[in-house]
Amino acid sequence: MPASPPVLVVVDPQRDFFPGGKLAVPGGDRIIEPVNELVGMFASVVITQDWHPSGHVSFAASHPGCQVGDRLSLPYGEQQLWPVHCVADTPGAEIDPRIAVPPHARIIRKGTRPLIDSYSGFFENDGVTPVGLHDLLVDLSATAIVVAGLATDVCVLATVLDACRLGYDVTVVDEASAGIDVNGSLSRAWTQMTAAAARRAATVAEAALSMRRG
Repeated sequence: MPASPPVLVVVDPQRDFFPGGKLAVPGGDRIIEPVNELVGMFASVVITQDWHPSGHVSFAASHPGCQVGDRLSLPYGEQQLWPVHCVADTPGAEIDPRIAVPPHARIIRKGTRPLIDSYSGFFENDGVTPVGLHDLLVDLSATAIVVAGLATDVCVLATVLDACRLGYDVTVVDEASAGIDVNGSLSRAWTQMTAAAARRAATVAEAALSMRRG
């Protein structure tokens, strides 16, 4: 039986993560054209979407006396605190309208539980509670994914590492991803992803060539 074609996973292409948003990734606008080019190449597209309740545990505003960037020790591990962002049913949580979302795209919402954060589309930040992406990929009989989106050194990283841990063949498209890059975090993220056996495709064209080669 031939292998199923790879699935495109676009991580968190939401208004709040693009310039002008509440947790903007620097230079995030540059990924829009490459992401749209990728979308046109895949029969199966999955988009992850941060979808936080008000007062979410990851918000600095939920912890009196704390500031954005502080880290807290919580029952599921260390949590970095962020600005209020991607609150469910607010404009900032919407997928940016410049992203060409195809009619057949599947949406996986994460960060929906008030007391635990979710960077990965596979698991909550406890590393064991499912978010939904793995079940969806199983339903699609997918064994390979191509990943793009925001931010390379946070939610893309977590999604890729979980995918590698679960045995997926993973390609990450640099041109279609952008990172926050604080104190070398972007370089460290790429080191972690490639060490986990993910392939780094510099451009959409390179990713397409890799797909054709199988």
